[in-house]
Amino acid sequence: MSDLTHFDAKGDAHMVDVSEKELTNRVAVAEGYIRMSPETLEIIQQGSAKKGDVAGVARLAGIMGAKKTSDLIPLCHPLSISKVAVEIEPVEDGLRVEASVKTTGQTGVEMEALTAVSTALLTIYDMVKAVEKGMQIEGIRLILKDGGKSGRFQA
Repeated sequence: MSDLTHFDAKGDAHMVDVSEKELTNRVAVAEGYIRMSPETLEIIQQGSAKKGDVAGVARLAGIMGAKKTSDLIPLCHPLSISKVAVEIEPVEDGLRVEASVKTTGQTGVEMEALTAVSTALLTIYDMVKAVEKGMQIEGIRLILKDGGKSGRFQA
């Protein structure tokens, strides 16, 4: 288990000590999808959902989710986030959500980007579930990580 940073030599979970790491600019981008019927997508695009502006509320929920990541993920460091952007765009069979998160710090913001996407997608589901309960959330993944000693990752 020594290759897994969140486990010590005995195999016990612990928070990684990042105090000796250098402060660097860091960015992470994640994406995910929610599949739905054309009728549900049309309701969202027309702004006629009974709960209001689905994309606007989901965008704010994603930003809030990124800021609360360390409250949700037990071993995640609380970070000073300098920017969160959440974009929601229609695709052929639903919506694509992309979140980008930036910080200057000692650890990356991958979890914050993934949490932003997840929270935005769950909010979309919640706001239109009365219309369609069979929507599918899928494909949540990290597509870019840059900064720190580990360098750059791009899917």
